Amino acid sequence: MAYSRDSKSAAVRSRLDHPVIDGDGHWLEPVPILVDYLRQVAGPSVADRYVKKNTEAGWYEWTPAERMERRVHRPTWWGEPARTIDRATAMIPRLFYERLDDFGIDFCLLYTSLGLFNVGNPDEELRRGVSRAVNVMNAEMFKPYADRIAPAAVVPVHTPQEAIEEAQYAVRELGFKVIMIANHVRRPVPTAARQTTDPANARQFVDSLALDSAHDYDPFWRACVDLKVAVTAHSGSMGWNGRESVNSFTYNHIGHFANASHAFAKALILGGVTRRFPSLRFAMLEGGVGWACNLVTDLVSHWEKRRREACEANLNPSNLDVAMLRDLFVKYGGDGYEKKLDELIGSVSLVPPFKTIQEMTERERREDWDDFGAVQAASAEELRREFAGHFYFGCEADDPTTAWAFDTHGHHRLNPIFSSDVGHFDVTDMTEVLEEAHELVEDGLITAADFREFTFENAARLHTALNPDFFRGTVVESAVARLRG
Repeated sequence: MAYSRDSKSAAVRSRLDHPVIDGDGHWLEPVPILVDYLRQVAGPSVADRYVKKNTEAGWYEWTPAERMERRVHRPTWWGEPARTIDRATAMIPRLFYERLDDFGIDFCLLYTSLGLFNVGNPDEELRRGVSRAVNVMNAEMFKPYADRIAPAAVVPVHTPQEAIEEAQYAVRELGFKVIMIANHVRRPVPTAARQTTDPANARQFVDSLALDSAHDYDPFWRACVDLKVAVTAHSGSMGWNGRESVNSFTYNHIGHFANASHAFAKALILGGVTRRFPSLRFAMLEGGVGWACNLVTDLVSHWEKRRREACEANLNPSNLDVAMLRDLFVKYGGDGYEKKLDELIGSVSLVPPFKTIQEMTERERREDWDDFGAVQAASAEELRREFAGHFYFGCEADDPTTAWAFDTHGHHRLNPIFSSDVGHFDVTDMTEVLEEAHELVEDGLITAADFREFTFENAARLHTALNPDFFRGTVVESAVARLRG
């Protein structure tokens, strides 16, 4: 073989007293083989359209001036490893399986690459056809390696019904234990779509599936509980506002997974999904955990100031003492204020101006609002626990902000899961990933116990929360059984 088993990562693994679970590895589906599966499950016409769509030049066919005029964002390029053994490893299930020891990994949750680009395709035939083809292919090609690899099924979520149908097929018919969704759908704004002959060109909004959604996704969340699968979300926000550079992929790429996960997690909390489905667990992949540390802090801060009870107590314009306000305007404002006194009292708000105190109060009370009404947390600590208990975060080996999840000064302890991301451009040598992650311990950023949580326990808890038998028949079965007690 063209590789050895004495890598630095293998050496790190040999010193650990626990197995290593990779929460998010990737393989590169061999496209010609995938097209055969697509032809089989969706028909020749869909397969031909897929080939045609992916051989069109797109961004590359336009001049720099045309790209600027169209404001089309720079697509992904050179996204796979160019180290020959690693490229072959990413494309061949047997080779991937045989090299796991070289990576220092005992068990791998393996995700699609090709499916990432198609799970959100607005073309329903291509979206559903490619998802089904990837799932059938991955189920068949990785079946011999189930003791160390669990591939994730691709589940499109443009509607709850299509999501339920694919999830049920993947789990019940194909035997998947992991599902992967896009954590949002980009949809045309209905009024804008009605005003154009081509809805694809209408102004779009980001539907994060759980708050102000175009559909009720509760039946899908319920189906996930019934199927005993965690919801692992793996999609980004390239192309969203602020991520539309015409020429710089790096500008568009930095933070885009975190941005999409931020929107999804926030919607799940404020939309009450975590409250209605307390046993369901969610993983936000490839964006790290730094954004989540910020989000839980922001949610708690807003809960303390913006829940209805707090707003009524501290922000209701009717709480103002008008007589006192008049006196202060006159005493400290001088003639300019005194001449405009009645107008000032009738327009004390900036958002919007020219509304009286009574109008400002009654306008909001008519809406019967409460931003945290679906959350129903009785305290800030309860809200922190709900966030930390339901969410897991894929963190790559070279991300030092993983340590923030273990920092007790932040008043939160979150659940990062070790994610190799092998198969993609940011891993230039697959044998160095675990060794790089262990630098968190060597540099004193986290403890050995934290590292155990990061590389083993959190991934095990995520996938056994609903399915205690998830790791049965695998090389980590006994270690997970001991962890669960």
